[in-house]
Amino acid sequence: MKTGAKKVAAQNRRARHDFLIEESFEAGLVLTGSEVKSLRAGRASIAEAYVGERSGELFLQGAHIPEYAAATRNNHPPRRLRKLLVHRRELGKLVGQIRRQGYTLVPLSIYFNERGRAKLEVGLAKGRRKADKRENIKARDWDRRKSRLLRDRD
Repeated sequence: MKTGAKKVAAQNRRARHDFLIEESFEAGLVLTGSEVKSLRAGRASIAEAYVGERSGELFLQGAHIPEYAAATRNNHPPRRLRKLLVHRRELGKLVGQIRRQGYTLVPLSIYFNERGRAKLEVGLAKGRRKADKRENIKARDWDRRKSRLLRDRD
């Protein structure tokens, strides 16, 4: 694999529409062997997943990583809690913002970094209202039309 290349295993495409992502962080995941094999096959889903805090630690909840067919009795439950690994300073900052300022931690994607480790991209986000979503769609459509007009004019 090239330097800096990421192999995306799962993406939450809806997250950027439903939430205003202010900052994103990289977190490691505590996984079993069969979960890693299933992720490498690209069969995971994090559409309904969210990151929650329990006793000062962060956990990925609601992510669906299906059982690996070739694994025997040592397979994993598909929707189990998965612990996130973040630096202590980042953890304190994230937990503080979740508790005090009404932010949400949204999983954006699961990928494998250049060393082959599974990582989770987590976004520090605030929810969008319906009107904000509509404005965002209008702005995106206008930008698209504007670029077409400028391209066709030349």
